[in-house]
Amino acid sequence: MPEHPEPHDRAVLLGGLTRAELAQRLAEAGVLLNAHAETLLDDLDLEDGTVRSIRVVERTVAELGLPDGAPLSRVFSAAERSGLRLCPPETAPFLRLQTLGQAASTDSVLSAGRAPEGSLTVAAAPLRADDEYPKGFYLRVVDTVPWLRGYRCDDEHVWAPEDRFVFRLPDPSA
Repeated sequence: MPEHPEPHDRAVLLGGLTRAELAQRLAEAGVLLNAHAETLLDDLDLEDGTVRSIRVVERTVAELGLPDGAPLSRVFSAAERSGLRLCPPETAPFLRLQTLGQAASTDSVLSAGRAPEGSLTVAAAPLRADDEYPKGFYLRVVDTVPWLRGYRCDDEHVWAPEDRFVFRLPDPSA
């Protein structure tokens, strides 16, 4: 890991909450969820209770060397080649709680078959291989309301060059 933080590099604290406590914290913070996010939250393994910190960084698809966009599998492969890692599955709800000041999207459409403008997709391995099951989470703010949303896609969907992902930086001790 570089000695100086990269642009958009931040620490994220994970864990320490049960599923019910996490849901309560999200609700208390005014975070709205779509049905896909609720499904994913229900399947997260949060019972260990250990608190840990990871470092994450934002990258656009283009910054990963994919100027024409790419399917999710190629986005993840390009990130890995550049030294980035996928985030643990539980990263998104904790990141949402720690980034409530995210800039609001100028696009208020909540479902359009593409990543919304201003959204941050958290790069994590899917919890299931089924394309009908939500693939992962993204964060956005619409009309001053923070959202934690789940999304579905198959590997035919091409992410745009400007779509932004959050990846985990490798542990400096690894």
